[in-house]
Amino acid sequence: MTAVYVEEGPDKGAIWHFGEPNKEQRALLEGKAWADLSHLSIIAITGDDRLKWLHDLTTQHLTDFGAGLWTSAMILDPQGHVEYQFNLVDDGAATYLVLDPQFIEPLITYLNKMRFMLKVEVRDASSEFAVLRAPGAPTELGGPFALVPRVELAEMKKTFASTAMEVGTWALDAERVAAGRPRLGFDTDFKSIPNELGVLHSSVHMDKGCYRGQETVAKIYNLGKPPRRLVMLHLDGHAVVMPPTGTPVMNGEVQVGFLGTVARHHELGPIALAIVKRTTPVDAQLMVEGVAASQQIIVEA
Repeated sequence: MTAVYVEEGPDKGAIWHFGEPNKEQRALLEGKAWADLSHLSIIAITGDDRLKWLHDLTTQHLTDFGAGLWTSAMILDPQGHVEYQFNLVDDGAATYLVLDPQFIEPLITYLNKMRFMLKVEVRDASSEFAVLRAPGAPTELGGPFALVPRVELAEMKKTFASTAMEVGTWALDAERVAAGRPRLGFDTDFKSIPNELGVLHSSVHMDKGCYRGQETVAKIYNLGKPPRRLVMLHLDGHAVVMPPTGTPVMNGEVQVGFLGTVARHHELGPIALAIVKRTTPVDAQLMVEGVAASQQIIVEA
């Protein structure tokens, strides 16, 4: 089938679908699919202090991080708001951060400011390496992933294509939304904190401290609840065109949140992630630009 490409946003240039998105989604969930994610950016960090340094800067526990493993992490601002989100892997000599292209320059600038006298070097390695979503059952991160030198990319894609179906971002987004995995800039705003996103005990390790913003995360976790929470919305499938990301979510005349990633799932139909006020009744009939929506809770009250 002919590939249809994403025309705008951070996934611009990536394949959206090949004309049969439902078939692609089924293959993805069966572990018989792969995807080209080479449009994503990659930061390489070398030096003996790299893992201890990243352990101190991020929400993830990395001091004993093993080579070849993948995990996710965040960097917060001093008030606990999410500034950066990325997946990472270490090969024993370098750690690689995989993130959306619009974040790479500010993140490199921030990391270089935090080097001090430590043995770490930071560089943009997007021209050297690419990431593929490898064949296999979906993991908690949305993988499995393969970090591939770009000189070997064509050969690796040929290898994957010999045994699995190539899929696009339509299938990947549908799987991600159904799994309740938020994406920075789509399912977050400038006020988003990890507690409301369902990432505690995954991207945010709860048995470590001393990273920027940790006080907010710990205080809310131990003493209260976040004012908002991530939910999955089941949207009325009669609408031909779904509302875009960022559309207000309404409970009657009151705005209670905003719409995040919207996807069409092969079994669940039109679904979306959304951030809504925690006080919004679970059984409330919500509206998103004229489209009726019901909630499925991801972050418990």
